[in-house]
Amino acid sequence: MTTDLVQEQIIDDFSVFDEWLDKYNYLIELSRELPAIDEKHRTEQYLIKGCQSRVWVDAELREGRVYFSADSDAIITKGIIALLIKVLNGRTPQEIIDTDLYFIDRIGLSENLSPTRSNGLLAMIRQMRMYAVAFAAKQQEGGLQ
Repeated sequence: MTTDLVQEQIIDDFSVFDEWLDKYNYLIELSRELPAIDEKHRTEQYLIKGCQSRVWVDAELREGRVYFSADSDAIITKGIIALLIKVLNGRTPQEIIDTDLYFIDRIGLSENLSPTRSNGLLAMIRQMRMYAVAFAAKQQEGGLQ
């Protein structure tokens, strides 16, 4: 499934809710579905800078595709990172770099987050793309598959 199809599915999932309280509850549900990150990755090295809550993100490249794991101590934030992973997980580094994450605006997420959560969202996206850029560079050097 392409990143656009996944984003359209997310938009459809959120369209059934009229109130933002219901959308927040759905984010909480999504946070429960996110697999736990390995405890060894709950360290400062994997902590996203710029988030009000604590968010840890790790990524690995397997067979040319990037796989993310993440966790947060805040359930809404954990739901948001679960959405990002849903769209970006299992993609090539270049796909991650090139993906326009338009679902964020289309579901109203950006306009309904506090400024600190919006900054955190941008920091999570930036970190996930930085992993992709690093993996793409290593692939070009022939160092990773």
